[in-house]
Amino acid sequence: MSTLDVVRVVVPERSYRNELRAVKIVWLRELIRFRKDRLGMVTSLVQPLLFLFVLGSGLSSVTGASTGGVDLRTFIYPGILCVSVMFTAIFSAATIVWDREFGFLREMLVAPVRRSSIVVGKCLGGATVASLQGVILIVLMPLVDVPYSVPVILGVFGLMLLLAFAMTAFGVMLAARIKQMPSFMRLTQMIVMPMFFISGALFPVANLPGWLAVLNRLDPITYAVDPMRKLVLGHLDIDVPGVTWFGWHVPVGLEVLMIAVLGLGMLAIAIWEFAETE
Repeated sequence: MSTLDVVRVVVPERSYRNELRAVKIVWLRELIRFRKDRLGMVTSLVQPLLFLFVLGSGLSSVTGASTGGVDLRTFIYPGILCVSVMFTAIFSAATIVWDREFGFLREMLVAPVRRSSIVVGKCLGGATVASLQGVILIVLMPLVDVPYSVPVILGVFGLMLLLAFAMTAFGVMLAARIKQMPSFMRLTQMIVMPMFFISGALFPVANLPGWLAVLNRLDPITYAVDPMRKLVLGHLDIDVPGVTWFGWHVPVGLEVLMIAVLGLGMLAIAIWEFAETE
C-alpha cells in the first residue's frame, strides 16, 4: 500500500507586521544588488564627474559674469548632485523590467503580501541606493570650494533622499507597463535628458528666454535643483537668484513640498498600475 507524502505550506496571515517585513525584504534586496554591482557604482559616477570637473573647469573662465562671479564648478555642483541622484533613482527601476523578463517579479507578486508593499519597498530601496551614490559626491565638496558643514550635509542628504524617492517612484510608474528593457531605456532617456537640460542644473534660471523660462518652470527637477543650490551657495554667503513665478520668488518650503507631493502622487499611480497590469 503506497502512501502519499503531504507537504504542508504555512501561508502567513496578512498583517501590518508582515507587510512591513515585505517592504524590508524588497528594500534589502535593492541594497544587496547595489553592493554587488561595483562596476555600476563606478560607471554611474563618470557622467556627473565629467560635468563637474571637465565642463565646469573648461567653461569657468567664460561664465563668471552670469554666475555672479562664482566658479562654474561651484555653481553647478548642487545641480550635478540632483542630476546624479535623479539618473540613479530612475534607472534603479529598470530592475523591475529585468525581474519581469526573468519571471522573478511574478514570484514576488504571488507572495501573500499587498502589492503596494512591494512597490513601496522598491521605491525605498531605489531611493536609498541613489542617495548613497550621492554621498560620494558630497565627499568631493572641498574639491569645488564648498567647505564641510554639518547642517549643509544633513540638508543636502535630506533633499537627495526626497528627490531620489520621487524619481524612483517615477521610474517604477514607467516600468509597471513596459515589458522589455530596451524600451524602458529608450523611454527614460527620452524623458530624463530634456528634464536634466531644462532644470537649470548647469545654468542660472534668471533672465532666460521666454520659451525656456516657461519650460524651466514646468520641469519638476527645477524645484529640486533650486533649493539644493540655495542651501549650498547660501552656506558660502553667495546670493543666487532663485525660481520666480511672475516676479514672485518661490519659497524653498513650497519647492520641497512640491517634490514630496509629486513623489507621493507617482507612488500612488505606480501602486495602481501594478494592481491593474500584473
